[in-house]
Amino acid sequence: MTTETQPRPQTPYERLGGRQTLRAIVDRFYDLMDGDPAYAQLRAMHAADLAPMRESLTGFMVGWSGGPRDWFEQGKCVMSLHGPLGVTEATAQQWLGAMARAIEETVGGRDPEIAKAMNDVLQEMAKGMAR
Repeated sequence: MTTETQPRPQTPYERLGGRQTLRAIVDRFYDLMDGDPAYAQLRAMHAADLAPMRESLTGFMVGWSGGPRDWFEQGKCVMSLHGPLGVTEATAQQWLGAMARAIEETVGGRDPEIAKAMNDVLQEMAKGMAR
């Protein structure tokens, strides 16, 4: 009797190319937020030094997409961390705009399906943060 093994489905983390690709998305996101006046309101909500946030958002994205869950194991919650910031509909839309551009520029050309899926889920999360 032969046993066929089904290939294990790829996680979004694996499909995207792992931490390196997610870090590239995060870096592009913060570069856009830091340099494009369209995201000025969003930028004003953040500390001058974006390095800690780049690291934290990368950790979140890695665990959220199916990679190592170190960020979550530290007891962090993305919704709780953003609660005190007073996220408005306008700043949520700026966040989504910058993130959509970062995803598109980083992975959209080679995997539009995963880019769309990421944006769809992140849109729902951002809606939940806006007051």
